[in-house]
Amino acid sequence: MQQAHLSALETRHADIEARITEENQRPLPDMTTISRLKKEKLKVKEAIAGLH
Repeated sequence: MQQAHLSALETRHADIEARITEENQRPLPDMTTISRLKKEKLKVKEAIAGLH
């Protein structure tokens, strides 16, 4: 069960990273969105670290 949860968190982390990259590549990146995504990514990273 824990392995499935870890895998889901890692997938979510990668998805958030892709969204940040995508937003940064726009002509006028929305810094509010980027900031929110980075905070969300950090929470997921902390959850992953808590499982190791």
